[in-house]
Amino acid sequence: MTTEPQFSLAGKRVWVAGHRGMVGAAIVRRLASEGCDLVFADRSTVDLRRQADVEAWMRSNKPDVVFLAAAKVGGILANDRFPAQFLYDNLMIEANIIQAAHETGVQKLLFLGSSCIYPKFAEQPIVEEALLTGALEPTNEWYAIAKIAGIKLAQSYRRQYGCDFISAMPTNLYGPGDNFDLQSSHVLPALLRKAHEAKISGADTLTVWGSGTPYREFLHVDDCADACVHLMQTYSDDSHVNVGSGTDLTIRSLAEAVVEVVGFAGDLVFDTTKPDGTPRKLMSGAKLRSLGWRPNIELLDGLKQTYGWYLDNVVATTSKT
Repeated sequence: MTTEPQFSLAGKRVWVAGHRGMVGAAIVRRLASEGCDLVFADRSTVDLRRQADVEAWMRSNKPDVVFLAAAKVGGILANDRFPAQFLYDNLMIEANIIQAAHETGVQKLLFLGSSCIYPKFAEQPIVEEALLTGALEPTNEWYAIAKIAGIKLAQSYRRQYGCDFISAMPTNLYGPGDNFDLQSSHVLPALLRKAHEAKISGADTLTVWGSGTPYREFLHVDDCADACVHLMQTYSDDSHVNVGSGTDLTIRSLAEAVVEVVGFAGDLVFDTTKPDGTPRKLMSGAKLRSLGWRPNIELLDGLKQTYGWYLDNVVATTSKT
């Protein structure tokens, strides 16, 4: 099934908020073939946490379409250390952009959330209706609460003002432009970096946080970008839409795939004193599949591409400094 576009991006002024981030940059790459006019807000001149900055920029640049990918993101460690920033920064960014989009007559907006919005023990695979049916995972509840607020903002502006604002909830993303800082990164890029450094140093073991038993779903960021453009073109409704690969694997299996791609020959050691987080988090993709979208990039292929990007853009850059 292929759903025909109902909203054309051709000729539109499109703002990808957060265009320098992994997701935003992928959306920019994907939009290159849509015939739209991209506009950008540089963080050196526009602080998205400041309402006056956002409103002034929106009035001046008048985008027709907004992909709201700007956010403060990080893994378990970063969420635990900086809860106020994860909550405040994300609340301000989304509230300012959504309000300004309404005021300036933006034709369509897509808000990007996260799969962490769902209850820790939600029934698997997680359907969109599971939102707010149980307690959140404590290690990232600050970020999750901010993202839930973003969904509700988009819904409320649609209901009260008739704004064509929609929301997409990606699963765990990875790919070019990912964050490889071990203090703030997510599990997949952290494993890639640790495996590479273990390989280069000739280490006998690689330590992985947690027991290795939790299941996680991963989606290449270019697939996510393609899904977001597809939703922008074909979807207009109140409910948020899950964006995922539809399959999951254990952290142990992920680590084994990573060391295979990197070429690390040592042993994996699992540090069970570190938190596991949610035991399983697989999202249902039935709604998105009904709109005619499927992912294209297999995990092993995506890992190889991402490791290549890491070598060319992180390792190579570091070695020159």
